[in-house]
Amino acid sequence: MSSVISRNPVAPSERSIRSGFFSPFVARIRPSASGAAAQRARELAAAGRDIISLTAGEPDFETPDNIKLAAIAAIIRGDTRYTTVDGTPALKAAIRRKFSRENGLDYEASEITVGNGAKQIIFNALMATLNPGDEVIVPAPYWVSYPEMVKFAGGDPIVVLGPEENGFKLRPEALERAIGPRTRWLILNSPSNPSGAAYSASELRALTDVLRRHPHVWVLSDDIYEHLVFDDAGFFTPAAVEPALRDRTLTVNGVSKAYSMTGWRIGFAAGPRELIARMATLQSQSTSNPSSISQAAAVEALEGPQDHVAARMREFQRRRNFVVDRLNAVPGLSCRRPEGAFYVFPSCLGLMGRRTPSGNALASDGDVAAYFLESVDVAVVQGAPYGLSPYIRISFALSDARLAEACDRIARACAALS
Repeated sequence: MSSVISRNPVAPSERSIRSGFFSPFVARIRPSASGAAAQRARELAAAGRDIISLTAGEPDFETPDNIKLAAIAAIIRGDTRYTTVDGTPALKAAIRRKFSRENGLDYEASEITVGNGAKQIIFNALMATLNPGDEVIVPAPYWVSYPEMVKFAGGDPIVVLGPEENGFKLRPEALERAIGPRTRWLILNSPSNPSGAAYSASELRALTDVLRRHPHVWVLSDDIYEHLVFDDAGFFTPAAVEPALRDRTLTVNGVSKAYSMTGWRIGFAAGPRELIARMATLQSQSTSNPSSISQAAAVEALEGPQDHVAARMREFQRRRNFVVDRLNAVPGLSCRRPEGAFYVFPSCLGLMGRRTPSGNALASDGDVAAYFLESVDVAVVQGAPYGLSPYIRISFALSDARLAEACDRIARACAALS
C-alpha cells in the first residue's frame, strides 16, 4: 500500500499561488529604506556615474589590524566549526567584562547572548516575547527596522514623536501617555540613528521614573553607537541609570560601529536569564551560531587595544562639525548638531514648494532625496521611513574630500531651485 496521500494533480493557477502562497507576516513589513537607497547608489555608480553616497550606516575606517590578525589566527588553529548557539564561552566572558568595565553592569554568562549582528538580537527578542496585539513604544525618529520587526512579530508599533524642538528625544510625559495595558516594550536608541540624539543621565532618569510605575513594560536599549558620543558628554544606558530596571531591560550592543566590523556580523546583549534562553532557542532553529571566526575577532576587539575607538570618535566629531556648518549655510536646509553617531538629520522644510529646473515642485523629503540624486549625484535617505518629515538622513562616514564635494553639490542643487 502506498504511503503517499493522493492529491489533485491539477496545478493551481498563477493567481492562486500569488494570493495564497506568501506569508501575511511578510506582507506587513516594508523593505529597508536605507538599504534601498544604498543599493540604488551602488547601481548608479556601477553604471558609471560619480555618485557620492551619504546613505551608509557604517564607518569608512578599516577594521583594526589586531582584530584581523585574531581572525586569521582562529582560522589557522582550526576554530572553524559550530560553536554554542548563542556565543562561545570566550566571547561571553569578554562581553561580561565589557559590560562591567564600561557600563558598571554585572551579568552571568547565562544572561549574555551573541547573534549575527545587533539586528538579529533585537529580532530574536521581539519574536520571543510578542503576541498578536501587543504594543511596542517606538520613539520617532527611529531606525527604520524597529517598527517593521515589531509588525513581523505580530505586535503593533506605537510611534511617539520626539520633535526637533525636543532634541529628537522622547519626553517622560509623552511616554506616560503612550503606555497602555498591552505595552510590552519601549525601544530606546541612544545615540540615535537617524538623528544622532543622545540622552543625558538626567533625561534617561526621567524616563526610567515613568517605567518604574509600569512594571509590565520592558526596555530594549539599543546601545550600538555607545562609543560615538561627542563633546565629552558621556554615555548612559537605562539599566545602569536605574538598577531597579535591570531585570526587565535588554541591553543590546555589538562590534559593528565602534570597531568598524559591520561585515563581521556580531551583536550581543545582556538581559534576564529566561529571555536570553528563549532567544537562544529561537536562534537554534533559525541561523544557529554566529561565525566562529567573527566571534574570535570580536574577543580581540573587546579585549585588545582601545585607543583607536576614541581616536575615531574624535574624527567623527570633527566631520560632524564640518557637515553641520556647511548644511546650515545652504538656504532651505536647517541642521541640528547631533550629540553622537555619524548621521545628521537636517530639515528640508525650507525647500518644500520650490521648483526644480525642470519645473517639478518639491512636495516631500522623498522628492528632495530624488532631486539630489538625479541632479547632482548625491544619495541621501528621505526622512519619512524614519518616522519624521520633512527631513533627510545624511551619513558623514566619508573622507573629508568626498564630504566637501557632497556639500558643494547639495548647495548647488538648492541654489538651482526657484
